[in-house]
Amino acid sequence: MNKVYDVQVAAVPIPSGPAAIARGKHLVESIGLCVECHGDNIAGDILEDDPLFGTLAPSNLTSGRGGVGGEYTDMLFVRAIRNGINKDGNPMAIMPSNYYNIIGDEDIGAIVAYLKNLPPVDNEQKETNLGPLGQILVLVEKELLPAHIINHDVPCPVPPAPGITKEYVEYLASVCGACHGEHLSGGSVPGEPPSAPKSANLTTLGQSWSERDFVQTLRTGATPYGKQLDPELMPWNRFKLLDDDELQAIWLFIRSLEPREFEK
Repeated sequence: MNKVYDVQVAAVPIPSGPAAIARGKHLVESIGLCVECHGDNIAGDILEDDPLFGTLAPSNLTSGRGGVGGEYTDMLFVRAIRNGINKDGNPMAIMPSNYYNIIGDEDIGAIVAYLKNLPPVDNEQKETNLGPLGQILVLVEKELLPAHIINHDVPCPVPPAPGITKEYVEYLASVCGACHGEHLSGGSVPGEPPSAPKSANLTTLGQSWSERDFVQTLRTGATPYGKQLDPELMPWNRFKLLDDDELQAIWLFIRSLEPREFEK
């Protein structure tokens, strides 16, 4: 947690037009799921506050009191998203930069443009601080401090052009790995206690569901088996904001996955 990284990021053009800001909002609210940790108004939240585990408190990203929006330059925002490093150069806990690391310049510029245009929200809260159990978990689950597993010397790849293609949907759905695992075959979710529900094996989903089943589940949270998904565990309420082309592309990607054994 105290390690200091000296990572210099390449300049990224930050747009200012309404179309770019709308794209940034879409990425923050649905594809990137930033609202899941930073809250609906992006003004921070307390995800965990336990003497043993510690405090997990994603930052207030606005420029209001207690927020970092007034302190972060464009490049500090880019570094935080892609590299998982805060303004002081320290690694950020549970910031899924190992998945955000492939976000292209155009999209990351749109995200920063949206964050810079957020209305200020006053929210002063505790800072993230890992307790004894949290520090042990960091040694076991490296993804809790993604900055430690990212190769910061590798430049960001150029993303594929938008479209219903395997290449673009792999880019679009990369964040799914944060819960469903590197191979999307499910299992324990990093940072969650052993008693927490396991994530589903997406590699076999395409063999048993239809496209209609998939789209309806992400639009309504109701599975083909009559189960209502808990949005705290599976954020269908965020994914329902995806447009029809994005959902179709993700479904085709899931259908193309080679079935794998469920990861325990």
